[in-house]
Amino acid sequence: MLAGWATSLSAGETELSTEYSFFAVTIDLTDSGHAIQLFLVLKDICWFIYLIYLMKLAAISEIAFHYQDKIPPIDYVVDISSNMHLYPPRDWLVKSSLPSIYNPNIIQMILDELSPDRVRIFWESKKFEGHTDSKEPWYGTAYSLEKISGGVIQQWMSAAPNEHLHLPTANVFIPIDLSVKELNNQVAYPILLRTSSYSRLWYKPDTMFFIPKSYVKIDFNCPYAGNSPEEAVLTEIFARLLMDYLNEYAYYAQVAGLYYAISRTNCGFEVTVFGYNDKLRILLDTIVGKIVKFEVKPDRFAVIKETVIKEYQNYKCQQPCQQAMYYCSLILQDHLWAWTEQLEVLPSLEPNALSKFVSLMLSKSFLECYIAGNFEHREAESMIACIENALFKGDQPISRPLFPSEHLTNRVVKLGKGKSYCYAAKGLNPIDENSALVRYIQVHQDDALANVKLQLIALIGKQPAFYQLRSVEQLGYITVLTNRSDFGIHGVQFIIQSTAKGPKHIDQRVEAFLRKFESELHQLTEDEFKKSVHALIDMKLEKHKNLREESRFYWKEIADGTFKFDRKEAEVAALQKLTKQQLINFFDEFVKVGAAKRKTLSIRVYGCSHLLEYEADKTSTDQSPYIYVDDIFGFRRSQPLYGSFKGAGGHTKL
Repeated sequence: MLAGWATSLSAGETELSTEYSFFAVTIDLTDSGHAIQLFLVLKDICWFIYLIYLMKLAAISEIAFHYQDKIPPIDYVVDISSNMHLYPPRDWLVKSSLPSIYNPNIIQMILDELSPDRVRIFWESKKFEGHTDSKEPWYGTAYSLEKISGGVIQQWMSAAPNEHLHLPTANVFIPIDLSVKELNNQVAYPILLRTSSYSRLWYKPDTMFFIPKSYVKIDFNCPYAGNSPEEAVLTEIFARLLMDYLNEYAYYAQVAGLYYAISRTNCGFEVTVFGYNDKLRILLDTIVGKIVKFEVKPDRFAVIKETVIKEYQNYKCQQPCQQAMYYCSLILQDHLWAWTEQLEVLPSLEPNALSKFVSLMLSKSFLECYIAGNFEHREAESMIACIENALFKGDQPISRPLFPSEHLTNRVVKLGKGKSYCYAAKGLNPIDENSALVRYIQVHQDDALANVKLQLIALIGKQPAFYQLRSVEQLGYITVLTNRSDFGIHGVQFIIQSTAKGPKHIDQRVEAFLRKFESELHQLTEDEFKKSVHALIDMKLEKHKNLREESRFYWKEIADGTFKFDRKEAEVAALQKLTKQQLINFFDEFVKVGAAKRKTLSIRVYGCSHLLEYEADKTSTDQSPYIYVDDIFGFRRSQPLYGSFKGAGGHTKL
């Protein structure tokens, strides 16, 4: 395909920008697959057929331009400013979105450049370690440069396969019907449109954006998908293989404005499809067909398995603050496996293990579905009914519905009131000098009034925390105070990463800040309080910018089982009634240092520059006021859990 189209809104003008254009082919191989030759084969092109094809691409580009989603203003500004480097002023807004006037001479000029003697190949592999002769100055990456000889190029050309090149086949995903349907604009929030023993369908017609697009999310809840580290890893490989098998459709779908993703969840896997609604059903049916007829291809299994292994091995290269966040989630979330355990089981997994597992995983399932946008409710119901037929019905169904006792939940550890817990660990990267602290204060289970009190405390404290801990005390470049929610369990957390001080010292300084902030909160004037309240209200009243953003908001309510689709309005109403004294009382009860109901968890990750402190902190006799956690899973099993919002089939009251 051609890259670098420059567009012009002036009639009779045509340009093809080549100054910043290049053509790249990326091939991912296993270490055993490096014996490969690349051939560039040029053939005569039937310009009449090619013109028709370009006209089709032009039509698609024009559709994409006119129905593009709104994005956050800050991203839009960055996008436009980037365009200023590449396009003339008249094209800053449209860049290459709109088609140019057809000019075969310019196209031929580009094709003439695609010759073997102009190719540049970038080859990355661990096989080259110790065989390089240069280093780039910024990151010290080792590399070598090698000129491709004329003889090699001639060998490539003489050995080029006699392939019959042809234009792509017809793209079945290209939308034809771009009409916006007359939907029930009285539906302000998602409604439970359809429920059965197989699935539950939430439906939200487009009442805000009025574009010919839709958003579909299907969560496959499978009890066998995550009962062990092996099952979690196999589910991950399954999801990635599905994406791999769908690559033959990926380009056509993306060109036609359709996008999809398949990813593992704690309770199974989920499928997301977004784009023009006209042909979305075809893509969704294709994905479901791949699921129903899933087969393991050993060669692709090997590639995906190696990729997953490398990603798990790279966990040790994560920043210490990311490691601390991981440990915090591992302690709090009841249904989460350690990455080290998953990495340990990965090497022994073989294709036949995945084949057996997928059949077992899909043998029991429940589908949580959400369909939004430019679909009528009958169309939405029909889509889910067809998926049910493919999975649960017929002579030999591959799945059966879940019994009430088999529905899965995500539960969170309930920390003890008035207790402070601490978990300390060495950083996974032995050469990283950074240390990190996550100080988490757990407060309450989802409630509109408590939510806004906690959010307001974080909003008021955000700037003072940054100023005191980063600017004044210079504890670390990364210094954050933010809200945290785990499946509807709310709290606040400090995240600080530092080379200057160790985690224990940072922990003490966070406590000192909270004592100082307590005084500042009590001294807050009524005007300052109202200004903060209004700022939070404005944030909540900000409208969703596009269908995807709206759908993600509602899907979180469904995934967590809270179903508070009017959350923004309910929390704004709570904010409007909130008084400064109520906020202070809430802080004194749950966040204040020494409060009887305060529950805290400190995660300390020690970098190589603070390892002596790690040993000293472990052997210190001064254990107060912390309860030290040595065994994460032993601690997790011994603690009470918050009740889950997701029960058997979940509660569906709106």
